[in-house]
Amino acid sequence: MSDRAETRGPGTRRRRTTITGAGGGPVKQANGSKWPDIPEKPPQYTANKAKTEDDVSKHASSNGKVESPKKQKSAAEDINDRLSCHVLQESLLSSASGYSNYRGILNWCVVMLVLSNARLFLENIIKYGILVDPIQVVSLFLKDPYSWPAACLIIVSNVFILAALYTERRLAVGTISERTGRILHIFNLTSLLIFPSATVLTVTSITPVGGVLSLGIYSVLFLKLYSYQDANRWCREIRQAKAKRLTRSYSCPTVAQSNGSAVHAHVSYPGNLTHRDMYYFVFVPTLCYQLNFPRSPRIRKRFLLRRLFEMLFFMQLLVGLIQQWMVPSVQNSMKPFQDMDFSRMVERLLKLAVPNHLIWLIFFYWFFHSSMNFVAELLQFGDREFYRDWWNSETVTYFWANWNIPVHKWCLRHFYKPMLRRGVNKFLAQTAVFLVSAFFHEYLVSVPLKMFRLWAFMGMMAQVPLAWFVGRFLNGNYGNAAVWISLIIGQPVAVLMYVHDYYVIHYGSTT
Repeated sequence: MSDRAETRGPGTRRRRTTITGAGGGPVKQANGSKWPDIPEKPPQYTANKAKTEDDVSKHASSNGKVESPKKQKSAAEDINDRLSCHVLQESLLSSASGYSNYRGILNWCVVMLVLSNARLFLENIIKYGILVDPIQVVSLFLKDPYSWPAACLIIVSNVFILAALYTERRLAVGTISERTGRILHIFNLTSLLIFPSATVLTVTSITPVGGVLSLGIYSVLFLKLYSYQDANRWCREIRQAKAKRLTRSYSCPTVAQSNGSAVHAHVSYPGNLTHRDMYYFVFVPTLCYQLNFPRSPRIRKRFLLRRLFEMLFFMQLLVGLIQQWMVPSVQNSMKPFQDMDFSRMVERLLKLAVPNHLIWLIFFYWFFHSSMNFVAELLQFGDREFYRDWWNSETVTYFWANWNIPVHKWCLRHFYKPMLRRGVNKFLAQTAVFLVSAFFHEYLVSVPLKMFRLWAFMGMMAQVPLAWFVGRFLNGNYGNAAVWISLIIGQPVAVLMYVHDYYVIHYGSTT
C-alpha cells in the first residue's frame, strides 16, 4: 500500500487514528496512510475538560492508543486562536462598557466606613472616657420624679379627639349646620396648636425633651383630625348627592374572627363615627383618614418580635451615640462660635456632621421602619409604605416626597391638590407646602427651647431655591450628591445655631 495519503473530498468520513508506540513514530490512518509532518496540535482547553501533552503521552504509553475528540478544531482554526487574543471592548470602569456590578467596591466602602468610625470612636473613648449615663436620660424627660407635666399634657389631648368625634356626630344627624361645624372644627384644631405650646412656655417643670415629645404628638393629632373632618365632610357631600354606596375604599371598627384570620366588615358613613374607629385611626401609623383601611389577615408574632428588638436596640444605640459622641462635639464647638473663628467653626462643623448624620440615619430606621411596622403589625394595618427610595434622590423635591410618605400623602390629599383645584399655580402650591413644613419644624424646636430664632424655618424655606437649582443644573449622580451634601452639612448647621443660642441664653452669664 502506498505511503501517500489519498485525496479526500469534504464529504469523506473521518477515519479513526492510532498512535503506534511511544517512541514518536508517524501517526497512521486506519487504511495505512500517514499525515504529512506538521507540528503537534496543542491541547484544547474547554470549560468542562482540559488535557495536557503529558496526559496524552501517559495515556499512550499505558494503553498504546488514544481516541481523538469528536469535535476537534482544524489546524487553521487553532492557529487563528493563538494569533488573535484581542477583541473590541471597553474598560470596565468606562460608562460605555455597561458594567454595573460594583458590589465589591460597595463592600470596600462599608469596610472603610466602619474602620474610620471605629478609629473616631476609640479616640473619643480615650479622650473623654465612658459618658453613657442612663440616669441622665431620665432627667432629660423629668426634672422632678413626682411631677410628670409632659405626660399629663399628652393625656389631655383626648379632649380634642372627643371634641372632633362629637362634632362629626352632630353634623351627621343634622343637629348643627355645616357652617357651625366648620367653625367648631377650626376652633378645635387651632386649640390643638395653641394650648400645648402655651403650656410648655408657662410650665417651668417641662424639660425641652418632654416639650418636643408632647408637641410632636399634638402636631400629629392636628394633622389626623384635619384629615378626619375633611374625609367625613366628603362623605356627607356624597350622601347629599344620594350616592347609595361609597366608591372609595375606606377603616372598619368591627372585626370578626374566622379560622384564625381577621375578616373585616366594611362600613359606610355615618357608621364609622364610633369611639373604636376614632381611636384606631389615632393610633394607626398614618395621617390620612378613610372609612375602611387595608388590613392584614393576621398578626405575625416573629415579625412583631423582630421589630420590637430593633426598637429597643436602636433606641439604646441612639442614646449612647448622643451622649458619647454628639454632646462632646457640640460642647467643643461653643468657643469657636463665641470667638467667631471661622476656620475653627468650619472644622467643628465638619466634625459634628459625621455623628449627626449617623444618628439621623439610625433614627430614620428606628422610627420609619421598626416603630411604624411594629405599630402597624400590632393593629393589622395593611399599608406599610412609610418611605420610598429617598437615598436615590436626584432632586430635592424627590427626597422630600419620598422620605416621609405619611406626611407626603397628607400634604397631597389635603393641601396641595385642593390648592390646584382652586386654580393656584403649581410652583406657589409647592412653596406653600414648604411654608407649612417650615412652620411645624420651627414650632417643634423653638417652643420647647423657649427661644425663637427661626433657624429651622429659614432652613426649610431655603429648600425652595435649592430644589430649583438642583433640578435645573444638576442631573443624575451630581443631583444625588447635592442632596446628600445638603443632608450631611445642613442639619449640623441648624443644630449648632440652636445649641449656641441656647447655651448663650442659659449659661452665658455664668461663664
